[in-house]
Amino acid sequence: MAEVIIVGAGPTGLLLAGDLAESGIEVTVLERRDGKVSNLSRAFGVHARTLEQLDARGLADRLVPMGASLSKVRLFERVEVDLGTLPSRFPFLLITPQYNVEHLLLERALKAGVEIVYDAEVLGLTQDGTGVTVTTPAGERRAAYVVGADGYHSAVRQAVGQPFPGKSVLKSIMLADVKVAEQPAEMLTVNGVGDAFAFVAPFGDGYYRVFAWDRRHSVPDDAPLDLDEVREVTRHALGTDFGMHDPRWLSRFHSDERQVPEYRTGRVFLAGDAAHVHSPAGGQGMNTGLQDAANLSWKLAAVLRGAPEALLDTYQAERHPVGRSVLRSSGAIIRAAMIESAAGQALRGFAARQALSIPKIHKKITGQLSGIGYHYPAAHGADELVGTRAGDLQLAGGDRLYEALRERRFVLVGDADVTGWQDRVRVEPPAVPGGPLVLVRPDGYVGWAGTGTADLHRALTELAGPPVIR
Repeated sequence: MAEVIIVGAGPTGLLLAGDLAESGIEVTVLERRDGKVSNLSRAFGVHARTLEQLDARGLADRLVPMGASLSKVRLFERVEVDLGTLPSRFPFLLITPQYNVEHLLLERALKAGVEIVYDAEVLGLTQDGTGVTVTTPAGERRAAYVVGADGYHSAVRQAVGQPFPGKSVLKSIMLADVKVAEQPAEMLTVNGVGDAFAFVAPFGDGYYRVFAWDRRHSVPDDAPLDLDEVREVTRHALGTDFGMHDPRWLSRFHSDERQVPEYRTGRVFLAGDAAHVHSPAGGQGMNTGLQDAANLSWKLAAVLRGAPEALLDTYQAERHPVGRSVLRSSGAIIRAAMIESAAGQALRGFAARQALSIPKIHKKITGQLSGIGYHYPAAHGADELVGTRAGDLQLAGGDRLYEALRERRFVLVGDADVTGWQDRVRVEPPAVPGGPLVLVRPDGYVGWAGTGTADLHRALTELAGPPVIR
């Protein structure tokens, strides 16, 4: 019997599975698809915070050469967001197709011993005080916990009766994979003109992915689509269609804004698109799901190894507000792009440029867009560092902090006795002595900071479980 069953072998499920397996947890992934990695994925941008999480898993330096790095992102007209100021090893947006991310995460999960079962549709589940039983066409499987990372149409979400409130924001968005006669001047080309918008980004194999939307022509997702329609809308939004030709794929989809009220229902959790879906603006969908997985994985591992069950409630407390914030920010971008009047568009551009010229506002916007700026709530009286993202410190031993996190353990920056927790905590003096003890969680956020060893031990018991004295 697996300790955790994950439903869905997309990026969210694969990162979660790899984390658990590397932490010594027995994990099985159930995937209704046949196991072929598709190139039809919609996600194209990997933000800085996600790259930091991949760095903590030894994957970022492999992924970055697979794409193009953008230090400035143009939202519409002359409005640019400068990511080059981010306090990160990755001060840019990486443009690379989702399947490159999936490939690396799949390779890691299999190497760690994850069992992936394909053609395994979830037909239902039941749970009791000791575990969850999942029903598939091949029979029943049981685990202590189940995570639904099975996307917008999540069978797990439906099985636990979680509603998915929200609405459709854009209908009949066109997608096309094409070759072009004229290479775009910018790596990421996007603009909205009120009644239409278009987005063009490279696959890296000679093809470009085009997203296009026309307010004047809203049809069902299964309505026929030809290249001439994509060309026309792209020319309207961008002034050119770049001579697109030879489409290898054409399709339509609709964009919703939805979020479940609860990410946890007993022993069942929801993550990624099963828990929240956003407009494509800002490219935050896949990134938010990967952050969900990074947050949940170490908590499940800790509880399965003796940490208090209440630790799992912090997944809802920490990730639900982030999902809600992404809904708001991505929704604001898409609504701005949909302003119809010329006067409104001019005002939009002026207001955005003025706001971004204010350092405090620019920092907040880049922090939200990249994921760098999010922090988690801390208990009353906790040190101000608790809940904040840990920067990639240089440690006295020569490693960076995010290299140390690759062991899937907590990292204590400072010198203190962690007898009984050596298997779960790596102690690292900082390169520059002094300052408080800082306990960094496996997901790269500060879990505790202070000066007292007794307080540190209480924090470790709550976050990692009781000490084991051999």
